[in-house]
Amino acid sequence: MESVARIVLGLDSPQLAEEVVDFLDRGGRARVVASAVSPAALVAAVREHDPNAVVGSTGMVRSAGGMNGTPFLALETSESLVALRGAMELGARGFFVWPSERAALADAAAGSAPAKAGPPPRRASVVAVCGPRGGVGATFVATHLAAALARSGSRTILVDADWRFGDLTVALGVPEDEAVRTIEDLGAVAGELEDRHLDEVLWRHPAGFEALLAPPAAVGAGDVVDAYRASVEVAAGTSDAVVVHCGRGADEVAAAVLPLAERIVLVLTLDVLSFRGARRTVEALDAAGLASRVGVVINRAARAEITPKDAERAFGFPPLAVIPVDRKVGHVQDRGILLRGRRSSVRAIDRLARRVVRTGAAA
Repeated sequence: MESVARIVLGLDSPQLAEEVVDFLDRGGRARVVASAVSPAALVAAVREHDPNAVVGSTGMVRSAGGMNGTPFLALETSESLVALRGAMELGARGFFVWPSERAALADAAAGSAPAKAGPPPRRASVVAVCGPRGGVGATFVATHLAAALARSGSRTILVDADWRFGDLTVALGVPEDEAVRTIEDLGAVAGELEDRHLDEVLWRHPAGFEALLAPPAAVGAGDVVDAYRASVEVAAGTSDAVVVHCGRGADEVAAAVLPLAERIVLVLTLDVLSFRGARRTVEALDAAGLASRVGVVINRAARAEITPKDAERAFGFPPLAVIPVDRKVGHVQDRGILLRGRRSSVRAIDRLARRVVRTGAAA
């Protein structure tokens, strides 16, 4: 797989340069990062932009003193013995006549790009946390699961894939006056996302994990779906654990990231509506071939007519965790604070972390 080639033009005809820029950029495999109309400007452009190749006339490149190792593709409007000999003397990797050989020029320009490495090999466990409906506590479980994994020594990345609501921004206490970057900032590089791009937008939480936040305002799913998929893939190769907060329903983003998760945790409460929503979610995941990855977590468990045993009978497997009701949750979550200490709810999520993480320090 190839990345987009970065090209500097060295042509003394502005009209010809404009035609070449338009043709190369339109193809999508090469991008002209600078255009020089004099030898001095060409030298400066190559020094500043460090391109993958220079496309230019032999006369200008010779006057510039050569390209000091930068691949050179000679371009002329007519073929002549003088131009051909000059291109050979300058070590050109190709000689092209415009416009008859412009397709061949585009191929050569694109071929100058280094091979794209792609996402690093996976080393992390990827756990998706979903709620079959709002209010069951998926945000609470996702944030505290990330904190538990970070406490155990794992480098943990929490991804807010509930892109319509962005609840994690509030739940994590991100200051309103802080200029933070979000998944929206990765849209332009989704097709060539690297770990350095991801690191630049992650928000560091005091509990030791990093968070990729949802957009601050409404966007279309098409604007972020590729960025989410690429971000989870890259995060899985650069961290020990990835927690994906999918929130309250299936959509285009969830369809893109759930297949990347090894475990899908459905959070539900002990009531009929929650069970009904969870059953429908499991049916949808089964249709997508993902049902074998599903586990359930009972949140806010208390004495009730419906018990965790009912969940086991309903879904065919015991819950991954039963988190007891904790009246302090609402108080701290509204203030962007995470629970700490030896509270029974925190201990339950610590046990959940040990169950769902495959590798890394938290295993």
